Amino acid sequence: MSEKAQKVEAFISLGGNIGDPSIAIEDALTALAGKPGVTVTTRSRFYRTPPWGKTDQSEFVNACAGVKTTLTPTELLKTCLEVETSMGRVREERWGPRIIDLDILTYGDVTMDDPDLTLPHPYLTERAFVLVPLKDIAPDFQLNGTDISAMLEKLDTSEIVAMDQY
Repeated sequence: MSEKAQKVEAFISLGGNIGDPSIAIEDALTALAGKPGVTVTTRSRFYRTPPWGKTDQSEFVNACAGVKTTLTPTELLKTCLEVETSMGRVREERWGPRIIDLDILTYGDVTMDDPDLTLPHPYLTERAFVLVPLKDIAPDFQLNGTDISAMLEKLDTSEIVAMDQY
């Protein structure tokens, strides 16, 4: 990574439902901000959200963050996975309970479909628990010509509740 590396804006979703997810998200944001090549520039409110995908588990706390990074998409993914691992994340079942989860939603205007990373995130437009906090920090966000408000109109947001934390 050279000093002249261009900073790219990326959006990351954070969530968890084991232990105290609010503390885990704060810890993950702190850890992410401490990584070389990553600057956390903005963050959403925290939201209590119902589970998605695998629904027979506890509710989640979710948030989104905006970062500026000089890392490549793959390096940013590796960094996010390092944060998860350092916090005790164990991957036992898809969409199952977790201490913390960091997903890269977008990385500038990059599109890629790699076995380890798909950008934009393949479920981005289907997940109200991601779009609601993303709208906090990127109210003008658009994907493929559709703005975030139009995406949210198609989803049930009735059980997503803003928390007091920032």
